[in-house]
Amino acid sequence: MSPPLVVAFALAGRVDIDLTRESLGKGTDGRDVFLSDIWPTLAEVRDLMQSALKPEVYRTLYSDFASQNPKWNEIPSSTGDTYAFDAKSTYIQEPPFFDGFSVEPGPIAGLKGARALGIFGDSVTTDHISPAGSIKKSSPAGRFLVESGVAFEDFNSYGSRRGNDRVMTRGTFANVRIKNLMLAGVEGGDTLLQPEGTRLSIYDASVEYGRRGTPLVVIAGQDYGAGSSRDWAAKGTKLLGVKAVVAQSYERIHRSNLVGMGVLPLQFKEGTTAKTLGLDGSETYDVLGLGLSLKPQQDLMLRVTRKGGETLDVPVRCRIDTPIEIDYYQHGGILPYVLRQLLAKT
Repeated sequence: MSPPLVVAFALAGRVDIDLTRESLGKGTDGRDVFLSDIWPTLAEVRDLMQSALKPEVYRTLYSDFASQNPKWNEIPSSTGDTYAFDAKSTYIQEPPFFDGFSVEPGPIAGLKGARALGIFGDSVTTDHISPAGSIKKSSPAGRFLVESGVAFEDFNSYGSRRGNDRVMTRGTFANVRIKNLMLAGVEGGDTLLQPEGTRLSIYDASVEYGRRGTPLVVIAGQDYGAGSSRDWAAKGTKLLGVKAVVAQSYERIHRSNLVGMGVLPLQFKEGTTAKTLGLDGSETYDVLGLGLSLKPQQDLMLRVTRKGGETLDVPVRCRIDTPIEIDYYQHGGILPYVLRQLLAKT
């Protein structure tokens, strides 16, 4: 809420108050004081702004910024048309979102032989998916920083290192409170590498699956991606090699962010869950019906092949909700889509 309203509630001493009818308290004269009595008028706000904003102050402070701030000039910097990334930096690296970029988009093809990177329950938030807090020394991101010569006391946080995909991808699904149901709800960012059933961190498993050429899916419950609209929750998912997320329902912005990164959001039909289907992560997954004729919110088929060979066809809804999102998905995300649009105009 606005700062004046915060002050008003503080004066009242409680938040369960209707400020349109109830008083904030009593004045020195014993009379009730209402919000309307203390709320500034537009004229008062304008007069205060005019008295505080003086052009001569800005001219004095910013007329010769370089000479007035010698410390600023001491910061080493490079010159040129493009930023010169430092390969040794643990804070900023060139992101890999355009690796393998081609002028023409690829086809929309079916997904075959995917493995589950994780099976999660309800209310998995963007902080579960991409934490912003402290980095554990034993986590994949922590091990990476140690190997990069960073002392534990200098780890800082995921939020401070969001310019480095090497850290943020390793931090995806690494929240110490996330529960992967493939491990009977054990907390922490681990999974079971299939078909061996070996326990690994989600990041390490994704690397091995990538080496094998195995696409990945994430299975989830209700309100997947709730919380703040954290962009790395979708970026990290993409960089782990996840091609599709299948959930009971999505938080609006995270669903959009997944499409924007070229990750396919699918939704179970009402009453269908990982539990009702008996999924344990040993299965392989195919998505049938994907093609260039894909339409927004089209029904598709998720084929589940169990460890023993039994197959189960599960109807799901494609949660690409608009025609422009179809374009984003075909292009592999909004970034390559925009770049191709710019190239087409040159």
